[in-house]
Amino acid sequence: MTGRMSRNKGARGENELAAILSDELGTVVKRKLGQARDGADDIEIGKFRIEVKRRETLAIMQWCKQIEACTPKDQVPLVVFRQNGQEWRVVLRLRDLIPMIREELAATPYHAAESPPE
Repeated sequence: MTGRMSRNKGARGENELAAILSDELGTVVKRKLGQARDGADDIEIGKFRIEVKRRETLAIMQWCKQIEACTPKDQVPLVVFRQNGQEWRVVLRLRDLIPMIREELAATPYHAAESPPE
């Protein structure tokens, strides 16, 4: 794929994900323009910095390093990617996931080892 075709596919992927997030979150989410030139994230929502990849060949660790390099310490870097014919997927650090799970457990009246209430 040529450089221009690859950039266009990337922009389409960013717009596709922004539309999905907008619909699901009930707020307008837009891709950042010029982020590739600036070396920044593609989408920012609150404390989440999102690097969007729409590729067939995966380079997950490279993408993780890319987003982590431009994410402030108090924010959460995410890699969101999709291959043709596949669902969108998310990669994040375990140290960022654990507080999210703790928050969910605190809000839930039972734990995974217990049976859910009937």
